[in-house]
Amino acid sequence: MTWPAGSSSVQSNNGDMVYLLIGQDAQARETQLKKIKQEFLPKELQDFNLDTLYAKEISLKDLQERCLAIPLKNARRIIVIKGADCLNDACRSFILGRPSQADKHLVMVLVFERYDYQDDFIKGLSRYAKVMRFREAVKPDTFALNRQIELRNSDSALRILGQLLKNGEAPERILGGLRYAWEKQGVRNLTARRKLKMLLGCDVEIKTGRLKAALALEKLVVGLCGFTQASH
Repeated sequence: MTWPAGSSSVQSNNGDMVYLLIGQDAQARETQLKKIKQEFLPKELQDFNLDTLYAKEISLKDLQERCLAIPLKNARRIIVIKGADCLNDACRSFILGRPSQADKHLVMVLVFERYDYQDDFIKGLSRYAKVMRFREAVKPDTFALNRQIELRNSDSALRILGQLLKNGEAPERILGGLRYAWEKQGVRNLTARRKLKMLLGCDVEIKTGRLKAALALEKLVVGLCGFTQASH
């Protein structure tokens, strides 16, 4: 399933059409990519007007040359950049700052596995690109766990907690990770002190054997989700 940012193709300031395909559902991404190819290129011309590049291998010079190539017997060329998460800084700057072109012939498709809200490159592209989101796996770490707690999503938070425990993450590391996530947020108020008190209580329950570690952590997560909800 996709969630496009707009209902039609969007042109950047330089006339290029830019698509972002984001998510870890490779089959859905490839299906959408096939539709883009069919929209802009007759099948018999794809060998001449389609470049598939891999971000880890591409150089700035190579990217520049591909962008400047003229389409053969067609109005458009397509450049697909897979693994765009790994594009180097020079290539990123070039894509974001491409100068105006006399010939508006390029369709650029960048394939990302994850949507990073803090990535200036993705944020810059999203202002004019057509963004298509696919299913993304949540990386099971304490930052993801805290994010779901902040969203008051207890079901997702418990699933991430379960995965952390299944992966062998020690309870004390989970507690330490949550505390570190809060400290990174820079929160220094009554809410933060209450959350810390709940965390310390969980630590005591585990160390004294009052509750099994998994149960104590589940109780903490549910309590934090409820507490966060009540404090909003």
